[in-house]
Amino acid sequence: MSAPPPAEKAFPVSWDQFHRDARALAWRLAGSGPFEAIVSITRGGLVPAAIVARELGIRIIETVCVASYNHQTQGELQILKAVADHVASLGGGGGKGVLIVDDLVDTGKTAKLVRDMLPKAHFATVYAKPQGRPQVDTFITEVSQDTWIFFPWDTGLAFQPPIREGGE
Repeated sequence: MSAPPPAEKAFPVSWDQFHRDARALAWRLAGSGPFEAIVSITRGGLVPAAIVARELGIRIIETVCVASYNHQTQGELQILKAVADHVASLGGGGGKGVLIVDDLVDTGKTAKLVRDMLPKAHFATVYAKPQGRPQVDTFITEVSQDTWIFFPWDTGLAFQPPIREGGE
């Protein structure tokens, strides 16, 4: 993965930090259920969905597959796989009792698309940017719209020069 565009702020997230933040999300969600199932927005939602499912004891994990990013640019939304009918029909339909999980809400376009599929579901993300925040019911950390989050599954360990020498 290449570096973010120069105007953006870099926010690298380690595995440890992401795990702590995802557990904090589960803690916050513990009083919002009960949830019968989780719908993970792939691919970024897979890791937090697994952590939240473990912490809340949820065994039904479904995916909705939406393509929107090509590395760093957001393009047209494309539904690659919709939510299974038996999950969408839980709680009398509309996703009642379903928890939607993603790593980040950015512009809110993907979130709105999935919300339209499951209008009664509870939507949770680990991180939220201001434009997408209205689409989310629960999140842990808000970052500015011009921040690019480097998730641990997108990065590797590498030397970072000190800030005084031009490092970030």
